[in-house]
Amino acid sequence: MATALAPKWKAALESAIAEFPKQTVLQLSTLDSQPSPFSLTVAPRVRSHIFRSFLSPPSQPNLPLIHTTTDIRTPKVDQITSNPHTPVEVAWWIEGRQQQFRIRGKAVIIGAPGDPRNGSFAHWRDVVRGAQSPGSDAANDGQSTGYLGLKSLTLSPSFDWEQQRISSFKAMSAHMKASWCRPVPGTPLEGGQEEAKKWPVRLEEPTPDSSDEDKKNWQVALNNFALVIIEPVFVDLVDLAVIPNRRFFYERDEKGNWEEKEVVP
Repeated sequence: MATALAPKWKAALESAIAEFPKQTVLQLSTLDSQPSPFSLTVAPRVRSHIFRSFLSPPSQPNLPLIHTTTDIRTPKVDQITSNPHTPVEVAWWIEGRQQQFRIRGKAVIIGAPGDPRNGSFAHWRDVVRGAQSPGSDAANDGQSTGYLGLKSLTLSPSFDWEQQRISSFKAMSAHMKASWCRPVPGTPLEGGQEEAKKWPVRLEEPTPDSSDEDKKNWQVALNNFALVIIEPVFVDLVDLAVIPNRRFFYERDEKGNWEEKEVVP
């Protein structure tokens, strides 16, 4: 049996990141179905995210997952978990390479165990492991072709999502860790800047000698910390560094194989 290969778009993206390691800011777009004063129907929402890493199932480099992180209290979490059939899209411009990657795929939120804001992920995980019957559209969709990589990695005996979440949190800077101790993002700033000055500025992993307050803040921050995992199924790569410019579509089939097609830029 032929060995599955990583898709060409991933190789191009990894090469660009290796050359320009600070160009890891991507734009993540979701759909918001909650009415607002400006929109009575579905509206797009976009925000900047930091790329953390690629994750791939063992022996299946053709099924890469994009790993980024968030605060589980943010609106994007509900937008993703309440619309499990709706894809998200990433737009990522690598200035140093003059390349744009538009990546479409399914996304899941992985928060602290037992957190109801995990949406359907916990049930989905149990379904693919055979511990529960599907029982929901979201869980059934989790077994579809849109989640081949996520399913394979979840079933891997050597991988654990909670360990990944904790290690990702510990890898953050002390300043970033402290940001998960703040009040709910986007809510009114009660008390103004004077109150904000009371928030923790740095958060170090507690030791047995740490204060109760430091231990509490660590646990609060860790509980608010969540992974955003995106499983790409379509990638649009534009290369403006060459003349004439080039553009490629990469589309994944139901077996996880990628088809490359060159198109007009």
